[in-house]
Amino acid sequence: MSVAEASGEAAGKGANISKPAERDISQGKSGTNPLAGRGVFADDYRESPSWLDDLGPFTAVTSDLPESADVVVIGSGYTGLNTALETARAGRKTVVLDVGDMGHGCSTRNGGQISTSVKPSLEALTRKVGAEKAKAVRQEGVNALSWIEDFVGREGIDCDFRRVGRFHAAHTPDHYEDLARTAERGLREEGTEAVVVPRSEQRRELGTDSYFGGVVYTRHASLHPAKYHRGLLERAEAAGAVLVPNCEATGLIEEKDGVRVLTAKGEIRARDVMVATNGYTTNLTPWLKRRIIPIGSYIIATEELPPDLVDELFPTDRIASDTCRVVYYYRASPDRKRIVFGGRVSADEVDPRISGPLLHRDMVRIFPQLRDTRISRSWLGTVAYSFDELAHIGSRGRVHHALSYCGSGVSMASYLGMRSGQKILGLAEGKTGFDGMPFPTRPFYTGNPWFLPWIVSWYRWRDQQECRKALGTRG
Repeated sequence: MSVAEASGEAAGKGANISKPAERDISQGKSGTNPLAGRGVFADDYRESPSWLDDLGPFTAVTSDLPESADVVVIGSGYTGLNTALETARAGRKTVVLDVGDMGHGCSTRNGGQISTSVKPSLEALTRKVGAEKAKAVRQEGVNALSWIEDFVGREGIDCDFRRVGRFHAAHTPDHYEDLARTAERGLREEGTEAVVVPRSEQRRELGTDSYFGGVVYTRHASLHPAKYHRGLLERAEAAGAVLVPNCEATGLIEEKDGVRVLTAKGEIRARDVMVATNGYTTNLTPWLKRRIIPIGSYIIATEELPPDLVDELFPTDRIASDTCRVVYYYRASPDRKRIVFGGRVSADEVDPRISGPLLHRDMVRIFPQLRDTRISRSWLGTVAYSFDELAHIGSRGRVHHALSYCGSGVSMASYLGMRSGQKILGLAEGKTGFDGMPFPTRPFYTGNPWFLPWIVSWYRWRDQQECRKALGTRG
């Protein structure tokens, strides 16, 4: 999968060092939403994640910045909180900073889909790093999903975690053949559990005729991303971590015995610093920013739907995605009252009031049954890719990092956040398959993906041409 394909994936990443790009227009001057009740926008339309509708505010956060800590974690998403949980439970004084509210970034804005995905294939990785290392890297995708399932159960986090499986749909007959071959090879070489579904049986998985069959990855899972994040917050605080929202980290000064962290609320000295900023990485860490490709991903949630319609569209309650280069991903909400539909709708970044109707158009193309359904929520988040399409974990001196989850962030961000905590503690268990992998950049790249609109436009055009050709020859 290419960098451009990242534009369609939101899998929930660690956050955050800068605020999301959208504006809050949920209330106009009269106290009502200016778009509510207009066109495809429902009467209760807001530009906030539907996941947050199920949660009240997290009020137990302290705003006081201590003078020192053993560990300062920058970013309060899945990565940062799992690191903080490890170090705080081990008795290390741990402080978590965020530029905004706790978890305001992609950890509460993703689609709640969990796969075992490591983007490069086993064959491609083997050519690059050798067979043993390639298998270790690919296995970490499986490990991450297994770990988060065990973690959620062990911690008793009520976040609707379920192994529902994922239907990956083919947008052309050729892509169906490719999926079938890939599934067979994955089972043979890596033990990947997958079931090939021909187009004639597609409706048992998904209520649409817009695809040409697909593959069900039976072990993939879903959860409620904001409930999961809330569970992490509560457990990190209970473990003794100090949570400091609205406190931007503005500078890191490494010294002989630690790191001085400059912030909007003053200075704090730390023995170790964990950078958990992923798609929100800034010039606080220029070396990391040069290696991260931030990409906006957009999601809508429908108004409440009749139960029989949801049953028709998602009869098995699986999560879904497709083989387009600019990917769409979608699912029923955990309560099966709404459809949550995400993807990339423009070559450039746009406002949720623009992306919402465009996503609605694409949703209706796949599910004509939703033609008269309106949008209740529209939002965006920023994911992160790397030039080698791999996650990365490591350290430079006493500044540690884990980021670049490339569309598989719910489990991988959590897992590598946990492993980072173990590394900071000096534990052998912190070892991962990603250790020692070079973290590439490109000449003259400084963190602004100026090339992305061109790539996305080209891939979107190719997707459209392939779909038209396939639909024109469909019997």
